[in-house]
Amino acid sequence: MPRRHDPERRQRIIDAAIRVVGERGIAGLTHRTVAAEADVPLGSTTYHFATLDDLLVAALRQTGEGFTALIAECGGLDDPDTDLAARLAALTGEWLAGDREGVELEYELYVAALRRPALRPVAAEWAHGVGTLLAAHTDPVTARALVAMLDGMCLQVLLTGAPYDEAYAREMLGRVLRGA
Repeated sequence: MPRRHDPERRQRIIDAAIRVVGERGIAGLTHRTVAAEADVPLGSTTYHFATLDDLLVAALRQTGEGFTALIAECGGLDDPDTDLAARLAALTGEWLAGDREGVELEYELYVAALRRPALRPVAAEWAHGVGTLLAAHTDPVTARALVAMLDGMCLQVLLTGAPYDEAYAREMLGRVLRGA
């Protein structure tokens, strides 16, 4: 029997893993649940991802692109007259108000790095990527502080269910930038 050519299979498996985690949490992720969700043979998931951590790394890398892409693609940050604190506060609000399930999933995978060391380098990539983008507009130390502050504010909104306070975010980010 000839082998079926399926160049998109790996990506379908990653997408299926993201859906499974979104529906069942990380505890519900198995090669079997992902194979069923992706409608592929079980052997395909283990062929492309030998371990669940390998699969989680791919899922985190893909979901972690959301906020980084938003910052990279937004206009106005290159303008020296842009109020960086106001722009970052507005972008964060847009991101949190958009695909809430996607944001929660991104953070679920991000926080999973606490217990899964294989995910830590990918979580660090996210922080480094956003920091690098922001360092083009301020110094690298301040950029890291901005990333930490944005990360903390997003986690608080997600964990407490409190509404995002853009004015507060703008003020706090401005304080970090003024201290630079």
